[in-house]
Amino acid sequence: MSARARAAILISGRGSNMAALIEAARAPDFPAEVALVLSNKADAGGLALARQAGVATEIVESRLYPVREAFEAAIQARLDSHRIDLVCLAGFMRILSAPFAERWRGRMLNIHPSLLPALRGLHTHERALATGLKEHGCTVHFVTPELDAGPIVAQARVPVLPDDDANTLAARVLVEEHKLYPKALAEVAAALVGARAVPEAR
Repeated sequence: MSARARAAILISGRGSNMAALIEAARAPDFPAEVALVLSNKADAGGLALARQAGVATEIVESRLYPVREAFEAAIQARLDSHRIDLVCLAGFMRILSAPFAERWRGRMLNIHPSLLPALRGLHTHERALATGLKEHGCTVHFVTPELDAGPIVAQARVPVLPDDDANTLAARVLVEEHKLYPKALAEVAAALVGARAVPEAR
């Protein structure tokens, strides 16, 4: 049994958080290895970055699967073939079904650009500004069937500045995302590896 948890990262685009996770996992003492990057879009920019980093990649194009169950079954087959222990969503722009989320309960993470439970869903930076928030940030949480509602693993906060627009606020939050997600993955992976190391009671 590997001493490190095998993590898959699911992406749809450029993969900036993916890149941060891959870089963190280069450390010999990091408790997870990034064993797979999977995208639902063949032209996702993150795929090239993953390949350059020596990480295996898979493509399961969502547009080819009119039925969500078939799409998720194809993803699950790839995860199984790569012996994945943990899944990290990083800009994966598909809502996963309740059965898929339940199958990976406690082993699937997402990063969301707000301080959950505030501002679930999309356009968080615009909404933070529109509602006059003084503080914004990002959250890593476990994925559950309810959107952006799973148990929180970690959060990072940034101030909302008087001259912020959505782009400047998003950029400042993204810097924190790139630091927070690797820390959260390390915490969850270490717990999983530690649980495996405990001998079964006889």
